[in-house]
Amino acid sequence: MYKLILASQSPRRKDLLKKAGIKFIVLPSNISETPDKNLNLEEQILKIALDKALACLEQNNYLKYQDNLVLSADTMVIVDGVCFGKPENKVEATSYLKLLSGRGHQVKTALCLLNCKTFEHVQEITTTDVFFRQLSDSEIESYVDSGEPMDKAGGYGIQGLGGTFIASYKGPFDNVVGLSMESLDRLLNSTGWKIESE
Repeated sequence: MYKLILASQSPRRKDLLKKAGIKFIVLPSNISETPDKNLNLEEQILKIALDKALACLEQNNYLKYQDNLVLSADTMVIVDGVCFGKPENKVEATSYLKLLSGRGHQVKTALCLLNCKTFEHVQEITTTDVFFRQLSDSEIESYVDSGEPMDKAGGYGIQGLGGTFIASYKGPFDNVVGLSMESLDRLLNSTGWKIESE
């Protein structure tokens, strides 16, 4: 039985794991989330997720050779082949939302599970297609002023006020939140690694 280590400060990811009854501890890793432009979009997202898991292990050396699994994730919003992470300021958040208004985009989340005992890792990427209704400038402005967009890929949270902007979506909802539980289950089942539950 493995202890799950969540290498993320995201309150959304914590909530999803708690709701699933999974026991875990939070040890966020600090890395640059700048995508490697030499890789294609999916490879970029997978690499950031893996880098987060490896950084968590390096920053918490005592995890090594123990029955621990590090779970890391990276979420990106993709429009016209361009990746959007978390906006750096209100101006960027506003430009993201204007770009998303009245059209579709993809949300891709890469998950990585790193075994601290064997140093093996498995990864998977999940895609959800999301369609925004047309947004007015005043809606965008008041949403940005709420502060909600600032720590979210693409500048919106589907589980918060940003959910009112969604006309429809196709694919896992929790993937847009930041962690596909189906994807996590598949990774665990494919490896046979068992994790502690509450």
